[in-house]
Amino acid sequence: MSDGFCSTHLQIMVRTRGLGRALGQVTGRGVGRGDHDDSDDAPQRRRPTASARRQRVAMTAAHDESVVPAPDVQDDPMEAPAAAEDIVADIPAGTGAEAAEDEHQGFSGGLSDPSVLTQYADHVACSIWTGEERPELKLSFHGRKVHSLCRSVPAIEGLIAGTRLSPLIACSVDIGDRGLLSAFVERCHRETSNFHLPVRELTITLDDVSSLLHLPVVGDLHAFQPLHVDDVVQMLVDLLMVSTEFARAETAQCCGSYVCLQWVRDIYERQFQTGHWTAAARAYVLHLLGCTLFANKSATNVHVVYLEALRDLSMTERYA
Repeated sequence: MSDGFCSTHLQIMVRTRGLGRALGQVTGRGVGRGDHDDSDDAPQRRRPTASARRQRVAMTAAHDESVVPAPDVQDDPMEAPAAAEDIVADIPAGTGAEAAEDEHQGFSGGLSDPSVLTQYADHVACSIWTGEERPELKLSFHGRKVHSLCRSVPAIEGLIAGTRLSPLIACSVDIGDRGLLSAFVERCHRETSNFHLPVRELTITLDDVSSLLHLPVVGDLHAFQPLHVDDVVQMLVDLLMVSTEFARAETAQCCGSYVCLQWVRDIYERQFQTGHWTAAARAYVLHLLGCTLFANKSATNVHVVYLEALRDLSMTERYA
């Protein structure tokens, strides 16, 4: 194949608008809608699809523009139509169907493959993109609650320090940056427990927990089992030294296996005044866990099941 034809062929591949008129100038025959004499011999045009445009596949198009052929055009007029046929042949037969199928998948402006993030349709990021009214972000800070409990007695301080959970006291905050927290909420997905940021996908590692919270990440695992309400009441009686009636009234008010954080603070103050240091230390740590690691959406309650890990305070430090 001569260099002149290669140049012409590249010119056709790079720019396909006005291809029919350009080929007519090269071969002396009309190709396209306006030349009816040789329409049976001309290559048929294919409608461009969205998928083909994205793949930059060369296609024949409406001949409303003209392309100036290269100056060194091949002398043989029969070679150019073959090049046009090669262009059309390069387009896969199912391109249009695949493009139509792709357009129905994913979310506009969001992820294109929802097979992993299956709950994206209910995520706040999807609501923001579609212009829907986003739910109000409720922020709760328990720093003042944690700092309100006094630990002036060395016996209580020693018991709390022995659990290796004391660093959580310094991690409590009184206020926060609403904009920063909103940005992380919008980019966190529960399916992966990761933050999907524009720069990359990030996750919280055990090394982060050890470095930032100074909590042990190596040790025994503790599995919290569901508790019947009677077991909850008995645990409160045994570990916090309250009466059965008092414990049952609180669980009934909180509708199950929860107690109010204010109720736990009252128990702590009562045991602190009476000198029951172990029960006071358990109440303090349960309150601390309810305000930090195991805080929930209620912002007022804590689950009693965490008391099980505080039954023997000398063993708590062994848990990861």
